[in-house]
Amino acid sequence: MSHPATLTTFAHWAAQTYGPAVALRSGTQEISYVELAERVDNCAGALARLGVVAGNRVALLADTCPEWTICDLAIAAVGAVCVPVYPTNSAQENAWVLGDSGAKLVVCGNDEQSQRVGAVPAVGLGELQGGPPAASPEVDPGDANTIIYTSGTTGPPKGCIITHANWWATLDGITSLSAMGQGSTMYLYLPLAHMFARTVQLATLLSGATLVYWGGELSRIVDELAEIRPTHIPSVPRLFEKAYARVASMLDKEQLAEYGPSIVQGVFGGRVVEALTGGAPIAKEILEFFDHCGIPIYEAYGMTEATALISSNSPGAAKHGTVGRSLPGVEVRIADDGEVLTRGAHVFPGYHNNPAATTETIVDGWLHTGDLGELDDDGYLVITGRKKDLIITSAGKNLSPANMENDLRQCQWISQAVMYGDRRPYAVALITLDAEELTRAGLSHEQGRELVGAFVKEVNERYAPPERVRRHAVLDHDFSVEAGDLTPSLKVRRKVVFERYQALFESLYDN
Repeated sequence: MSHPATLTTFAHWAAQTYGPAVALRSGTQEISYVELAERVDNCAGALARLGVVAGNRVALLADTCPEWTICDLAIAAVGAVCVPVYPTNSAQENAWVLGDSGAKLVVCGNDEQSQRVGAVPAVGLGELQGGPPAASPEVDPGDANTIIYTSGTTGPPKGCIITHANWWATLDGITSLSAMGQGSTMYLYLPLAHMFARTVQLATLLSGATLVYWGGELSRIVDELAEIRPTHIPSVPRLFEKAYARVASMLDKEQLAEYGPSIVQGVFGGRVVEALTGGAPIAKEILEFFDHCGIPIYEAYGMTEATALISSNSPGAAKHGTVGRSLPGVEVRIADDGEVLTRGAHVFPGYHNNPAATTETIVDGWLHTGDLGELDDDGYLVITGRKKDLIITSAGKNLSPANMENDLRQCQWISQAVMYGDRRPYAVALITLDAEELTRAGLSHEQGRELVGAFVKEVNERYAPPERVRRHAVLDHDFSVEAGDLTPSLKVRRKVVFERYQALFESLYDN
């Protein structure tokens, strides 16, 4: 697909290509591709009058909404660098991102958000109005378009520099594999500060499809899916896991096969042709169930440093239990120690203000992902775990916790599971309950603990004795982003959990 070399003129290119087609929808509001370009111009003009010039860093702190997309494209239009900030960040976390990036300005979605940005000048999304900037900036494909801060599961977030050329490498790969196009509808509830959602945003507009934003309430997602009837859904596995657990709890095995498809189709609106998931493993059983229901879920794999995607399953080329083949133009190989390495135009140039981390991550052009994996005979990639999460018991047994944790999370009553056992005689686990599911079923916390205990025994039977969870503990509360146990993209901060619950983990080795 022919497109501009940088994102500075992307909105105008899209307007010329797709014209009156609906680009963005939120509730009853619809914005055509032509109107999108006009709004981007107005926002870009306002930024220019505030003194923003090419190369400046502009932070964007707002919820997922059309104005986020407009401002993102406007920042690109003036040649500046967008620094997305999670709305759930604390003032302390914001201070790190804003300080490390050197942000000149913060664009905020509301007054409460503007109170968490310290001394950095702030302006509201609604205030960015006016005519287009006087002149188009000179921007090269190799210039930075954005600095995206990783969630920081083990330490302070690092700013990943993503260039215009990086974006096109990934976006061209996606559009060559996806069936998305004019007439398609993409439902987006993920935070746009996350690389996955940001990529979905750009890929949707590149394809001429319609990006439909959620209303902002988690409790309304199921209702919105039925109302919006999207053709495409990107999500972390949890949405599909909860849908499967809910339906499976209502029906026996035979009923699930017979009535499951109609129920699931109703929940997801009846028009889904592609669902994309990544960020965490998803059980093969769930993928097979959704296939049976006529909703193919394509598992993908990537990281911010690789501009979101390295490999993906796709229509006509999908294999459950894998994260697909590498995207066009992407090289993947497995190092001697099992680490997944990748090379290509999708690999970022480095971390902002952190040359030491860059040198450690990119060696001879190969990005070291930190993930462990295997390539099968057909070139499909299988992720087996995270290198730094590997548990080596005192008996010398190597355990990758990802598979066991994923299997445990398939339980309807379990929200999170974290394995522990490095340099200890056996593996143990800390488990949190899904309070919403317990309440829905009218069960007490103690009844939930008993059900979880039985499920742990069932899962253990699938593993060899040294790989089993010998003992486990169930917390009386769930992990949360607010408490710092989870990243904004809902990944467990293992280091935080290990430190916070150290005494509880150690108690599982008593006697």
